[in-house]
Amino acid sequence: MAAQGAVQIQEKVSRLLSRHNGKPVLKPNRTLSLRDAVANRKLQKGEASCITEMSVLMACWKLNHFVDGLCSNEINTFYTCVKEAQAAAKNKSDHNSTQGGRLHPKLATTLLKRYPNLRSEV
Repeated sequence: MAAQGAVQIQEKVSRLLSRHNGKPVLKPNRTLSLRDAVANRKLQKGEASCITEMSVLMACWKLNHFVDGLCSNEINTFYTCVKEAQAAAKNKSDHNSTQGGRLHPKLATTLLKRYPNLRSEV
């Protein structure tokens, strides 16, 4: 039963794509070529870092009525964690221009403009 439905769909698609009077029945709305630019979207941010250090610092502030002098150890721990996270992010961005196997949109646009597509259909 499912095979008959698949055959009927294939026949209908082949009928719609067949040439009628030398022209295909289905016409695309736009030309079938890629644009020379990519939408400039922001890449997804990574995971948040130093969350545990921040929560320990805030708990210390709450216990000590927001007096910085009593929570100096927690403040120093948080700041060292932030410095390490910033250094790791900088090394990662310098090391890799792609994120998750994708090119950055600006880099993709420069490559597409360097090698533009033909505007006429083949």
